[in-house]
Amino acid sequence: MSAIRTVAVVGSTSWGTALAVLLARNGLDARLCAYDEADAEALRRDGENARLQPGLRFPPSLTITHDHKAALEDVDLLVVAVPSSTLRANLRAIRPHLNPDTLVLSAVKGLERDTGQRMSEIVREELPEARSPLCVLSGPNLSREIAQGLPAATIIACEDAATAENVRDAFMSPSLRVYTNNDVAGVELAGALKNVIAIGAGMCDGFGYGDNAKAGFITRGLAEIARLGIAAGAQPLTFLGLAGVGDLIATCYSPLSRNHRLGIELANGRALDDALSSLGQVAEGVPTTRAAMALSRRHSVEMPITEKMYQVLFEGLDPRRAIAELMLRSPKHELHGVRGGRPAE
Repeated sequence: MSAIRTVAVVGSTSWGTALAVLLARNGLDARLCAYDEADAEALRRDGENARLQPGLRFPPSLTITHDHKAALEDVDLLVVAVPSSTLRANLRAIRPHLNPDTLVLSAVKGLERDTGQRMSEIVREELPEARSPLCVLSGPNLSREIAQGLPAATIIACEDAATAENVRDAFMSPSLRVYTNNDVAGVELAGALKNVIAIGAGMCDGFGYGDNAKAGFITRGLAEIARLGIAAGAQPLTFLGLAGVGDLIATCYSPLSRNHRLGIELANGRALDDALSSLGQVAEGVPTTRAAMALSRRHSVEMPITEKMYQVLFEGLDPRRAIAELMLRSPKHELHGVRGGRPAE
């Protein structure tokens, strides 16, 4: 398998911008495909994404375009880094210009609101001619820190080990250590569902409940993420890795986390729409909460934290009451439901 030399990143999001700059700095022929011509022109004029990644200067080797045909011509790797809600639309625009020999990697964290589908499942539906197998990227990767070149680690998940290693080598840098994993479903579910828990963790901080409460909340959140993931066919140990507990810690604690900040705003009494507007960017935990509830019903998995987050976001439940109701649930064994509903031996 030949080394990756050319790459197109579709999505001038904060994450897409950071990845495009990283890949260009790694010596690849990198292209960043912007939303439209006005967006592309602003990026070229400023030499940076002034709105989402101010101060992250574009290397001379990074090409900015809004033309999918130009961006995808003769590329070895396509990286999709758009909001989950726009993934299908972007893939449909990409499809006429995608070479079947191009590797495809999803860097999108989320679940489709109406179907509960993972992002790679949507990619496979919308790009049936795309080269198999698909790859996904996930981990504790706050885009601002990646952009600043701070030390970090991430996961490339793919069912084929050689493909994962080839893509890994394109992303590996002195500031980003990249691991591989073959559990695509587990890596995607962990990366999506942690955003739901991060909203609740932000609420804990907003109420000043302290570190004991927050640690307990996050740990119980991890338990229900694992329950759903295992029921959906994921490997249990994935949830103890970078895509699981690693990403959960970063998203639940960092002030850079949009979902964590959303939880704080809700605890402070702001309405959901007002809180989302104040963020200025997408908080993936909101649509993911709706999708996660549908998945939990489909797989008959108990997810009390996700259920309370759903009630807060969509049914008007007071956040403080949601936390109180979680505390008053009937006691259970810590590993209830993780191993077929029975405690570990």
